[in-house]
Amino acid sequence: MMKKILVVLTNVDKYATKDEPTGLWLSEATHFIEEFDHNENVQIDLVSPNGGNVPIDPKSLGDSLDASTKAYFENESFMNKLKNTLKPSEVSASDYDAIYFTGGHGTMWDFPDNAELQALSRDIYEKGGVVSGVCHGVTALLNMKLSNGLLLVNDKKVSGFTNEEEEMAQQTKYVPFLLEDALRERASEYVKGSAYTSYVTTDGRVVTGQNPQSSKAVAESVKELLGL
Repeated sequence: MMKKILVVLTNVDKYATKDEPTGLWLSEATHFIEEFDHNENVQIDLVSPNGGNVPIDPKSLGDSLDASTKAYFENESFMNKLKNTLKPSEVSASDYDAIYFTGGHGTMWDFPDNAELQALSRDIYEKGGVVSGVCHGVTALLNMKLSNGLLLVNDKKVSGFTNEEEEMAQQTKYVPFLLEDALRERASEYVKGSAYTSYVTTDGRVVTGQNPQSSKAVAESVKELLGL
């Protein structure tokens, strides 16, 4: 049976707090998608808060551009999909088995309070689907409420970009909040591994990865939950 996964990406191309570009951390999309790309029983659709173009953080194209991500970056078809993402209003939660929130600092501005993305996530989860995110993409889960009014992460163990990693990235004073602190306030438990090493937490049907290095492992956990 065909499984459908909705991958969510940011539209924000610049920090609101300084004159510097941001956007999607490219490998957080490509490493996840690659795990499903050659499975004919999986369909992946790309969506963003406003639809249309997804900017790429230039820093993710530097030393972080591994061979796999470079191949996607040079793939005209894939890049065209990034420039023409769907709007939330153009997709239906009933069609999807999982949703995955990619990161990049841009997500801190357009993910946490997006009602449409929260509704999609809630509906996918409540019909038995998987909700997942990596790095700053986990900001999308901060304020997502279930139909009973409780936050999704209220009784969940979660991970996400750490305060230490934010400090190492030299962005602490430029982000609107620290994700680790926000998760500690909302989730039943926040857990983390060593800085910039793959670390993933799976609690029921909620999968969260700590940093860019965790994207592939998040995909592997989602794949297992979907029975692929």
